[in-house]
Amino acid sequence: MGVKTKLLQKDIKPFLDIKTLEETKSGQSHTVYILDDEYILKIYEDETTPFNVDAEIELLNYVSNLTVPKIIKDDVLIKGKRGIVFSKAKGESVVDFVKSTHLRQIGEFLSSFHKITKNKKHNNLSTFGKNELKFLINKTQNKEFQDEFSSLNIELENHGVIHGDLFLDNATFCEDKLTCVFDFSDACEGDFNFDLAVVALSWCSNKDEIITLLNSYNSTITLDKFIPYLRYASLYYCVKRYLTNRDYDNIIFKNKFIDLI
Repeated sequence: MGVKTKLLQKDIKPFLDIKTLEETKSGQSHTVYILDDEYILKIYEDETTPFNVDAEIELLNYVSNLTVPKIIKDDVLIKGKRGIVFSKAKGESVVDFVKSTHLRQIGEFLSSFHKITKNKKHNNLSTFGKNELKFLINKTQNKEFQDEFSSLNIELENHGVIHGDLFLDNATFCEDKLTCVFDFSDACEGDFNFDLAVVALSWCSNKDEIITLLNSYNSTITLDKFIPYLRYASLYYCVKRYLTNRDYDNIIFKNKFIDLI
C-alpha cells in the first residue's frame, strides 16, 4: 500500500477529527494514510473502486472474529474517491526476519480464514486463474515465463474466498504475536492451495519452513504435490512484477527454493 492521492489534515476533518496525518511509504494499488497512529485510511484508486470497496467491507464483516482490521467508517468520500477508515493494529510487519512462531501463526490464521470462507461467493472476479495468467504472460512476450507456464501441470479449483496477496507486509506482529492480517482488496474466489502457496512464497525460504507452514495450516497435501502450486504462485507474481517494472528476483522459484529442485 502507499500514497497516490495527496491529502491534508483539512481533507480528513469532515469525517474524522485528527491531529496527525502520515503517508505510508510502500505500495502499488491504493492510497493509505495513518491517522493519529490509531487509524488507517485507505482510498481506493482503481477503476473498479465501488466494486472493491463493497466487496472488502462485506468480507471483513464476515470474518470479523479473526485478526483482521475493524471498520470504523465505511462511507468515506474524499476527492471523488471512496475509502474506508480502519482501526490500526499494534505491531509491525516482520519483513526482515521470519521466526517459526510467525509461520505457525500465519498458517493457523489462513486455516481459520479458509474454514470460514469455504464455498463462499465473492463479488470480485478472480485474477489468479490460469486463463488470466496466460493473458498476462502473453503481454510480457517473455519466453522463460511461457516455458514455465507450459511445464506446469496444475488445475486450480474454486474452494471459496482466498486472500490472494498475503505477503509479509500484509500482516503485523507485536512481541511475536499476530495482531492483524489486512489488505483484502484482491480477495476473490479461488484455490486454497494457491492461497497457501502465496504465503509460502513470501514467508518461507527453505523446505523445512514450508513444512512448518503446511503443518500449522493442518494441510493434508504432500510437499511434492504442493510444489506445483508454489511454482504457479511464483510465476504469477513474477509476471505481475515484471509488468509493473518491479524487481522479482527474490520470488523466482528456482532461485529461492534451491533445496526443492
